[in-house]
Amino acid sequence: MKLLLNNFDKKWCSNSIVKLQSIIFLFFFWSLSAQKVLPLDSIKVKDAQDMFADDYGNVYIYKNKDFSFTKYDSLGKQIGKMMLTVPYKVQSVQNPLSVPLFSENAQEMKFVDQNLNEIQKIDFKQKFGFIRMAYTEDLQQLWLLDDSMKRLIQYNFRNETIINSYPFDASFDDLMDLLVYENKVYILTRKHIRVYTLKFEKIFEESIDNGKRFRRENEFILVITNNSIIRYRLNDKFEKIFYDQDAQIVDKNTLAYFEIKANKLYLYSLEKNRELDQQIEPKLEVKSIEESYNKPINTN
Repeated sequence: MKLLLNNFDKKWCSNSIVKLQSIIFLFFFWSLSAQKVLPLDSIKVKDAQDMFADDYGNVYIYKNKDFSFTKYDSLGKQIGKMMLTVPYKVQSVQNPLSVPLFSENAQEMKFVDQNLNEIQKIDFKQKFGFIRMAYTEDLQQLWLLDDSMKRLIQYNFRNETIINSYPFDASFDDLMDLLVYENKVYILTRKHIRVYTLKFEKIFEESIDNGKRFRRENEFILVITNNSIIRYRLNDKFEKIFYDQDAQIVDKNTLAYFEIKANKLYLYSLEKNRELDQQIEPKLEVKSIEESYNKPINTN
């Protein structure tokens, strides 16, 4: 019996080593073959506070230093630029025809088109108390976290009507983002992600480092931090899908991961990472392989 177990262990270890070596080779090959140059020079990304990438290959840079929001195409050509007077939070560029920006300072929401021209502005001061955070659900509905009234408001901004209002008596230090999906309220701070029901019942909490914003992809909620992207689905695992400890800013679209590091823009093929994941058996540690061999593709 011991002989059989020893032979099984040796065979399993041998197979695992061969598979691991194959994975490393495949990842190295894919890294070389998946390179794409994005001609965004260091001056354009220097001092960036945040970076976004849409599915058309356009890159958006927000700088808190001068409150500028600039859009570049895949060739590095400037498409549009906004010079804002106060800080704004860009929610998402997944719909580049209507990009929402929220300002806690100005208590307003702006929507801009594909050339970053303002197409609509919503002034919250005339109708609400102090709006701490806003989330654009679609082209007609907002979710507003009213800090003065301690309530969560579902608001139709097209016809300026309140659809629902829910008591939401909570104080969040370093609140970074808000998202509402399938009657669940997602709250992001710098150090935590928390999920509540609309009755303010907490159903999930996880510690994170340097949380910045949410991104929703179908049933998955992505948490964007300074140097990582974490994927979460309710009642499912909470997993880090991209990580670089030296990154300044990270983002993704449906095809690739992006990062700014040392004032340079890098790109990683999302499809190649998916193919790599399919080659790895559950018994092997995915994270260690990704962290050891996730080498950047220099775009300069």
